[in-house]
Amino acid sequence: METLSRVNNRALINTSTATSLIGFVRTRFWLTVGILGLAATIFAATPALAEIALEEEIECLALAIYFEARGEPGDGQVAVAHVVMNRVYDARYPKSVCGVVRQGGYVILNRCQFSFHCDGRPDVPVDSVSWQRSIGLAKRIYWGFSQDPTAGALWYHADYVTPSWGTRLARGPKIGRHIFYTEASFTPSR
Repeated sequence: METLSRVNNRALINTSTATSLIGFVRTRFWLTVGILGLAATIFAATPALAEIALEEEIECLALAIYFEARGEPGDGQVAVAHVVMNRVYDARYPKSVCGVVRQGGYVILNRCQFSFHCDGRPDVPVDSVSWQRSIGLAKRIYWGFSQDPTAGALWYHADYVTPSWGTRLARGPKIGRHIFYTEASFTPSR
């Protein structure tokens, strides 16, 4: 009889332990499901928003290439796009491509960072071949599949103008019809 009692006690202890363990696992399971559900809800909306933002970033970079350098050879177009990206990575400028391209363009006509954005004309590409080329370059450069031929330039101007700010910077390469500039102490982070 005593043996049977010990077996029953062990069974009760094992059953009690198993019940506690099952309760613990169920609690953790539903907590995990709740957390994963919340994460899934958040991330389900994010890709769509991220895709829209990404498309807009690519379009802004393509507009800069198209309007600032479409008449340039390929390396000149790449160089202009890299100035935009260099500014995105510089703490003094907005942290998005569109922010950089549109900087200063809403207040005073012809007083913005990229002249096409504040010249009073619509920023609508009309040459579809050049526009498609600009989009392709923008994607390559945005995703880092292109070397920066400007050595980290943050500024440039056409070779037929002489802006006053050019004398305060370190002159970099001339690529196509543009002259590129860096600060003497600037070291590109990429």
